[in-house]
Amino acid sequence: MKSIIIALIAVTTLAAGCAVVPVPVRGGGEVHRDRDRDHDGVPNRADRDRDGDGVRNRDDRRPNDPRRD
Repeated sequence: MKSIIIALIAVTTLAAGCAVVPVPVRGGGEVHRDRDRDHDGVPNRADRDRDGDGVRNRDDRRPNDPRRD
């Protein structure tokens, strides 16, 4: 019964077009504050806006500085 429920949740999630992909984090599951610069819960290595200034890292002249120029 439990496996059927899990399968149904997985199918409906994929059918809805959204999927949750877990990001592996070392050290027990919590993101260390040095590894999450903008404190949004996404580790820096997976965060598209590492400093939280609204500019994607690839377009940001200073991806680690939250002050926008």
